[in-house]
Amino acid sequence: MSIAQIAQTTRQAARKLAVLSADAKNQAIEAIAKALEVAAPSIVAANVADCQAAQAEGIAKPLYDRLKLDEVKLKSAIAGVRDVAKLPDPIGVVQIHRELDAGLILKRVTCPLGVLGIIFEARPEALIQIVSLAIKSGNGVILKGGKEAVRSCEILTKVIQQALAETVVNPQVVQLLTTREETIELLKMDKYIDLIIPRGSNSFVQFVQENTRIPVLGHADGICHLYADQAADIDKAISIAVDAKTQYPAACNAIETMLVHSAIAPKFLPLVAAALQEKKVELRGDEKTREILDIAPATETDWSTEYSDLILSIKIVDSVEAAINHINTYGSRHTDVIVTEDSEAAETFLDRVDAAGVYHNCSTRFADGFRYGFGAEVGISTQQMPPRGPVGLEGLVTYKYRVVGDGHIAASYVGNQSQKFSHQDL
Repeated sequence: MSIAQIAQTTRQAARKLAVLSADAKNQAIEAIAKALEVAAPSIVAANVADCQAAQAEGIAKPLYDRLKLDEVKLKSAIAGVRDVAKLPDPIGVVQIHRELDAGLILKRVTCPLGVLGIIFEARPEALIQIVSLAIKSGNGVILKGGKEAVRSCEILTKVIQQALAETVVNPQVVQLLTTREETIELLKMDKYIDLIIPRGSNSFVQFVQENTRIPVLGHADGICHLYADQAADIDKAISIAVDAKTQYPAACNAIETMLVHSAIAPKFLPLVAAALQEKKVELRGDEKTREILDIAPATETDWSTEYSDLILSIKIVDSVEAAINHINTYGSRHTDVIVTEDSEAAETFLDRVDAAGVYHNCSTRFADGFRYGFGAEVGISTQQMPPRGPVGLEGLVTYKYRVVGDGHIAASYVGNQSQKFSHQDL
């Protein structure tokens, strides 16, 4: 089939999915979870083949880390599928119920977007998350994984479609594309696709944004910061910094820059540097930092670089205002944290940092749909318009206005002797 035919087929299947009951959708999601458990050995084996081929081609370590889908990651992804099933049905929710006049009733009711186009590099577990969220929200989904993950994506899609075939959900609501040429064609399908969600590198996301008329939800960079304030608890700051940098350095919510108040820098920097270097983190510092630590110099480029690796740039600042200014200048509006025992400084930071996630005394690694209780996420958005931050079900629904009358006409409400609107919420 051509891409246009695939998109048409997906839209037709999605229209039937959109009107299914919550129970029917949840049964389909549970069928997927069980099928993935049964097929786990084959899925892991396919991913091992992908990883070996990628290594032979010299894949970058951060991308390799995202590509790898071992038993632990797969088990976690399956748990996420079941968590999605437990969430309230986002479709058919009445957001507004209002009497416009006697017998003339307005409702605003949630409904699916339609068809999602998801384009991602590596991250085969993202396919699992996205499919479960798409079905729960009543949307069809066309997936395009990176060439490095083609075996993993193919077996995952096959297992999911076979599972759906045993339910009332048409397997054609889930489609997989495998070539770059198909990606280009997919971006032209504005007649059939309602939202594109890219997950990958800065250049990859920008390419998608520049080559489609379809609305795009995503983020180009994950330049996250930790600011250790002058009132920081040193032990907390060290623990949070180590976790935020090293727990999963390839993640977009890992910190790339650490800002340190000058008042605590002489005491704090040697301690945090030792803890980070023990975890094999390469440190780069500004001139003031290098007066305290024997590390490589940080350049202007470092402040706006997403390393996705065990590299951290460090800068000394003289105030919370200076930290905020640095973050708002170089950050990517993803997630930034202040470590401090000063509640006023914390509130200033949380209010004035322009980011989708602003944290106080906890790791940026919590910026995740699963950890937020969304079950899973289709991606993270750093745009100003909602949805923002980790995007779960709420980002995959829209709404329609339903108005029911009894012969009402607009002309009755015009003129001096006209009928009046009551506009009473019910």
